[in-house]
This record gives sequence, C-alpha cells and structure tokens, in this order.
Amino acid sequence: MLDRIQSQFAAAGAAVFLGLSPEVAFAQSLEERRERGAAVIRTLNNGVTQPSLERMRQEFPFLADATEAYALGDVWARPGLDNRTRQLAAVAAFAAMGLTELMNVHAGYALNIGVSEDELKEIIYMVTVPAGFPRAIAASQSLSQLFAERAEAGKDKSAGEQP
Repeated sequence: MLDRIQSQFAAAGAAVFLGLSPEVAFAQSLEERRERGAAVIRTLNNGVTQPSLERMRQEFPFLADATEAYALGDVWARPGLDNRTRQLAAVAAFAAMGLTELMNVHAGYALNIGVSEDELKEIIYMVTVPAGFPRAIAASQSLSQLFAERAEAGKDKSAGEQP
C-alpha cells in the first residue's frame, strides 16, 4: 500500500515537472494513450494508419507501442502547437539530423494537411544554416523524390492545392 502511494506521488511529481496535470498521470492507460496517438496518425495521414509504424509493430511491438503512446499520444497531441507547425518543425529537425526517410514521412503529412511544396523547400533552405549544405542537399534530393512519387500516384501537391 505504501509503495502504491509513493508511486502515485512520484507520478504526480513527474507530471507537474513535465507540465501535465497530476490527473493525466493517473487517468491514462497505455491503451488510451495509444488510441490518442493512432488518432493523430489518422488526422495527418488522410484517415489511414502509418505503414512504417505498422511494419514496426510486426517485429518490434514494444517500440511501435511506445512511439504511438508517447511520441504521438503524449507529445504530438499536446496543446500549444497546431499540426502544421509540428510538421514543419519535424521536417526541419529530421532534415538537419540527416534522417531523410523520417523527414519524408512528416513532409508527406505536411502536404496532406495543406503545407505547400514551396514551404517545404524553404524549410530545406533553412537547414543549411544549422546543419550545413550536405544535409540540406540530401534532404532536397529526398524531398524531390517524394514530390515525384506523389505526383506519379496522382496525389495533390498539398491538401489545399489542385495540380
């Protein structure tokens, strides 16, 4: 009993430290957090699941659950930023780190929710400052490939534009 009370105080303290209300630490099961994360994906991915997350779930279920519950359900679903801003930030961060595959996932989401190709190009130009030309060039090549694949598949340039 004492262990449970100490655990609850620790969770409440961590929640306050992280800027969450203590109720959040107690009220949300892993399944609730995963469902919130799945809803984020459906919002960004035109109502469908994310194929790379589902592939990960086959071999690395814990990692997929953690990504869905924490990264998407806890962090991505936080108030304070809209999806557009979150996607632009993710594209910039992944481009700067040289993680072009993840950058393209988020660039695709950005296009789905109305960010234009020109705006994504501007993000890549910005990457030259903190991460250098080699990372920006790699990101530009990967982004060009994404644009071509989406055009070939007949997807709009962005949700807000007609081809």
